[in-house]
Amino acid sequence: MSEPIEFYFDFSSPYSYLASELIDDLATKYGRKVKWRPMLLGATFAKTGGAPLTSIPLKGDYSKRDFARSACYYGLPFRLPSSFPKATQQAGRAYYWLHDRDCEQARAFAHAVFRAYFCDDRDIADVGVVLDIAASLGSDRDEMTAALNDPAIKERLKNETEAAIAKGIFGAPYIIVDGEPFWGADRLPQIEKWLASGGF
Repeated sequence: MSEPIEFYFDFSSPYSYLASELIDDLATKYGRKVKWRPMLLGATFAKTGGAPLTSIPLKGDYSKRDFARSACYYGLPFRLPSSFPKATQQAGRAYYWLHDRDCEQARAFAHAVFRAYFCDDRDIADVGVVLDIAASLGSDRDEMTAALNDPAIKERLKNETEAAIAKGIFGAPYIIVDGEPFWGADRLPQIEKWLASGGF
């Protein structure tokens, strides 16, 4: 069995949302699995001097157009949230807590968070919204509330983010296939060619 694909993302990244809707099917087509790894994009900005695309003069207007166009290209629903970007610590912590208990439920939660933000304009920085999403998928709300306040799960997300940066990850989505890094949802065609050909 070939190595799993590593998929690093931030829940506030539009391009991560697009990749999240496509990466599992692409991997399955070529007999691969995907490791989903949420991280905090803001921490990479602190290292690179980067900023959210929409906040950058000139590039910001283009990026908004490109988010929508890219979603249309892939046939995915999308609307730019009314408040963008959002802090994603609560969603990231919830994901890792769920993942340690049920990988499939964690994957379903990740999809639901992305869709809540980029399709339904819900405030995923609000812990109540995160708890509602998790509860809708069968998670115990009280247990999740306690988990999100646990210093250990806070440290888990921090450590995952620091480990990603240590590997050279500077943006999202960031996808690693057989040790080869690909940055951005627009690299999915290259990833497919890599998977089909065994590298190029």
